[in-house]
Amino acid sequence: MKVAIVIIDMLQDFFEEGYLKYKKDIIVKNVNELTKMGRRNHIPIIWVRQEFKEDLSDAPLYNKKTGKKITIEWTEWANFLWELIRENTDFEIMKKRYSAFFKTNLKYILDKLESDTLIIAWVNTMSCVRMSAIDAYQYDYKVIVGLDCIEAYDFEQHESTLKYLRHSIAELKTNNEIQDFLKQS
Repeated sequence: MKVAIVIIDMLQDFFEEGYLKYKKDIIVKNVNELTKMGRRNHIPIIWVRQEFKEDLSDAPLYNKKTGKKITIEWTEWANFLWELIRENTDFEIMKKRYSAFFKTNLKYILDKLESDTLIIAWVNTMSCVRMSAIDAYQYDYKVIVGLDCIEAYDFEQHESTLKYLRHSIAELKTNNEIQDFLKQS
């Protein structure tokens, strides 16, 4: 088994207000713990971030229709949270849609790494988590969602998505359970 850790959209914009603002410190702590665990086990870390042009010409239809500007290129809001521990050996890719696979080189990187198992962490559960986990499943990866490292601004949608993913798409594991899983692998 060859594992990769994929961390999606841990960006300034998502943690500036609302519920996620108050969850930021614990999520950052847990993501840093997960990446540290990964590095100890020589597991590649892939950081994925969303970024759109100021005029939203490359944004999804919803953003264009509503004029919702989030994670705009060349702004500090499109950057990863500065508290995250990232290394020069980590990978970084940019996405334009919910799924980390859609029109990105993520699949290419995973193929080069010969990965067959993905541990995924990010925000927001009901959009990027769900879509990326489904796409990973469609590519026949074993998918593990890092429960301690995901969150959403909408609790009901968060819980509904976890229920859906748990049914057949992914295993849901805490950092402690992931550590045990890695020891057994």
